[in-house]
Amino acid sequence: MTNVRIAGATLTHFGSHPTRTGRDLFAEAALGARQQADVPRDDVDEVTYGNFMGELSERQGHQGPIMAEAAGLNCPATRYEDACASAGVAVRAGISAIRSGRADVVLAGGMERMTNQETENTTEFLAIAADELYEVRAGMTFPGAYALMQRAYMNEFGGEREDFAHIAVKNHDHALPNEYAQYRSAITVDDHLDAPMISDPVGLYDSCPITDGAAAVILVSEEYAEANDLDAPVAITGTGQGGDNIALQDREHLNRTPATARAAEEAYADAGITTDDVAAVEVHDCFTIAEVLALEGLGFYEPGEAVSAARDGETTKHGSLPVNLSGGLKAKGHPVGATGASQVVEMFRLLTGTHPNSEYVDGRVGVTHNAGGTVASAVVHVLEEVDA
Repeated sequence: MTNVRIAGATLTHFGSHPTRTGRDLFAEAALGARQQADVPRDDVDEVTYGNFMGELSERQGHQGPIMAEAAGLNCPATRYEDACASAGVAVRAGISAIRSGRADVVLAGGMERMTNQETENTTEFLAIAADELYEVRAGMTFPGAYALMQRAYMNEFGGEREDFAHIAVKNHDHALPNEYAQYRSAITVDDHLDAPMISDPVGLYDSCPITDGAAAVILVSEEYAEANDLDAPVAITGTGQGGDNIALQDREHLNRTPATARAAEEAYADAGITTDDVAAVEVHDCFTIAEVLALEGLGFYEPGEAVSAARDGETTKHGSLPVNLSGGLKAKGHPVGATGASQVVEMFRLLTGTHPNSEYVDGRVGVTHNAGGTVASAVVHVLEEVDA
């Protein structure tokens, strides 16, 4: 089984792009990754592409070949949809294609265009990642769902709203130097606590924004990289995927995410690492409680312990385990179908010293965690800096 290297990794600015189409956004990321990798277009064997709501937001299905064409390619192209984990799944599919020997070069990535719709429409579109029969018809929204998860967490383990405020403050601070981030603005704990409540106890600053954006990576086999003398200094050494019941009512616990734990266990075993080897993490913090649940599911903290990690400084850029040095979904933004690939791009930049926050990564191993819905789907990747 061949090892998988990253030869190119780019993303667009995350934010509002009202005059741009989805294919335009993906073309920017894909062409940037191709240029960085310096791989001939005819050498790209496949495109694996993540998108969640294209049929609704742009009235466009069958996006795989459209995005391949936008990237200047004529090769098999497949769209992957797994709610907010779509791009993470697309990257995982690209890894599988190379490991199997079916491909030597894969363009993997994702895109979402969300701000072209009114907020109520986008909220309705996002809701289809929940159980339509048992949740959506009852009026469930994702702020409401994560509020239930946060209440269940606080009821069992404790924690105050100030603890969650420190998570948001941390991620906004990390986003300040990131030129791709949607919100490059600092906030304070008081800003968080004084902001409007969305679904108690989830407030405005607990929540990620609505975002447009795209991300892409060029994955290559180790043999291809060596034969073509490519600069591919980061390998994806582990990948894992986990699942859970989609409706909260069908779960044993509301304050744990077994899909994350299953994905992490598989990815760590695949890479041959433990949590002690990890120098930085990018987690799926669509809400601040999601970061807490992710860190516990990934095995960095026991249940009930991660809620105070940001407040105690452990997950800040100066801490022992920097989390979301990109700014995370909270401040970098969350174009849902692109997020999983963007995490891989950001970790690639962090490990190669090309990210403005690279100085805070003390090690050679990073982990990315991408989740769908209320974590009915989860994808974990292990990235490692390798010797040339």
